[in-house]
Amino acid sequence: AEETMDYIGSDCLQIIRIHCQLVELWSSRLLNCIAHLIAFILGLFWRDRQTDTIIKKTFPTEQTTCDFVEDLICILSYTPFHQEIQPHCSNDTTVLLHTCLMFLTLIVHKLNINWFFRSNSKVRETIARMAETIQNQDLSSAAYNILCETLTDDQLKRLKIADHISSHYFNLLEETIDQSQTNYRRIPVDFMLRAFQCLSKNDSLQQKAASLNKISIFINLSDQYPVAWDIIWTFSFNEDIQEQLRSNCLFMSKLSHLAKETDDEQMRKIVHGILWNLGTNHNNRLLPNNNEDKTFDIMISYSHKEKALCHQLYQELTRTNYRVWIDFDQMHGNVMDAMAQAIEQSRIVILCISEQYRKSNYCRAEAHYAFQCQRKIIPILVQKHYKPDGWLLFLIGQLLYVDFTKHEFDQAMNMLLKELSLNATNESNRPSTVSSKESTCISKDSEDIFAWSATRVQQWLIEHKLAQMSRLFCDCDGRSLVFLRDCVKYGDFQSIFTSLQEDCNRRLKENMSLIELSCCLSLIKQQKRLAQLARLNKKSKC
Repeated sequence: AEETMDYIGSDCLQIIRIHCQLVELWSSRLLNCIAHLIAFILGLFWRDRQTDTIIKKTFPTEQTTCDFVEDLICILSYTPFHQEIQPHCSNDTTVLLHTCLMFLTLIVHKLNINWFFRSNSKVRETIARMAETIQNQDLSSAAYNILCETLTDDQLKRLKIADHISSHYFNLLEETIDQSQTNYRRIPVDFMLRAFQCLSKNDSLQQKAASLNKISIFINLSDQYPVAWDIIWTFSFNEDIQEQLRSNCLFMSKLSHLAKETDDEQMRKIVHGILWNLGTNHNNRLLPNNNEDKTFDIMISYSHKEKALCHQLYQELTRTNYRVWIDFDQMHGNVMDAMAQAIEQSRIVILCISEQYRKSNYCRAEAHYAFQCQRKIIPILVQKHYKPDGWLLFLIGQLLYVDFTKHEFDQAMNMLLKELSLNATNESNRPSTVSSKESTCISKDSEDIFAWSATRVQQWLIEHKLAQMSRLFCDCDGRSLVFLRDCVKYGDFQSIFTSLQEDCNRRLKENMSLIELSCCLSLIKQQKRLAQLARLNKKSKC
């Protein structure tokens, strides 16, 4: 395949580029030829084990890739083709459009090109229109998959298709379960689940699954298809789904059994991740004291796709005499406990943010716990064109980050060292001692937040060193705090933050601290979960 593409690859792309500009003039014979040419190239990529190498040689630059994406979009956007598509049978036009969509899917998976789909309105709108209007399951599934893989949560909301995407996949999977099939219209269930695994990272889709109580689909499939466990882990970051899972006694029993008995290292990691999100592994952990001596100065949190850059970062930091914790060998055993200990024993956590970082369940748990422990967070950008979105955008908010893609490594490193030095100066100006009473245990606050008075809210905020929040929310009771967090979770964060900022300026004559607000919202979430657990324990015990 590699030799074939070396010999004819550029000529094939040139043929497609020339003819796609005149798509309205195509004869049926030319359409058939173009469809087979695109399918031939795609087949070479799919069949060869060295797909990554071949596709990067075929598309050596971003511009080459973007040009080819635009060529395929020219074909897909030609509306007369849409009228020729058959719902259940295949003709040349259907084959052509399906092949174009599958080629785009391959490009999205293998090349860092999501930014182009997000920034190009014609690309977005063409694929969205196909997903919504074409009456062919294979084509609509492929289009939905591309949209969820490439667009941000906000873009999906603006397109108003998140509900349609989730309903589409839930219906396919439920029909498969009802008929006890291993294939749906010749598509293996395992393949559908792997496609859905990408979609499940989308926060809007997670909330739709929660509101429809669809987590049972993946619980039912988990015995036969291990990939379903990873989807459950992803969904378990959603508070409503957490409650649904905790109330499923059979599932919780199965989860506990797997945590102790499974010999599969990857399965054990996933199970511990789910248990961590459900609070069964860490609700009684002591919240660490920020002023205690730490074993490490810095912890580096990263996706293993960026391992090479992070290794270089580690070497530079240790050369500068920083004590650095980083997981190069991918930890074994209970990785969640090991992660928690690393964060608790570090003063600063560097987040190496990228598309893969946002999609990683493990990275998400790591970043959340760093915020929960109120560690100093320094984000560094390690993927060109990437803009944080979803949970990652909310977590890092308006924090300044060091861009390792815009600057040469040495220059970016100097910027990072200045930020670290500034943080060390701030730390040295803080009181070096702290009362042992200030180190609180999470379980101590297990009382019901819904019953808190305004006085109890004030006490709780002060205990957690949220001075600005205690002054801003001086008249709020516990239910008001929960309502605030729900507004942030389900509403438009930017408009809510702007409103809070205006209140802060008007009432306190100061700017809102995004870090303090983030910590406050994280603690409210934790307190709400503890209240829900207490209620469940009163009703029944599994």
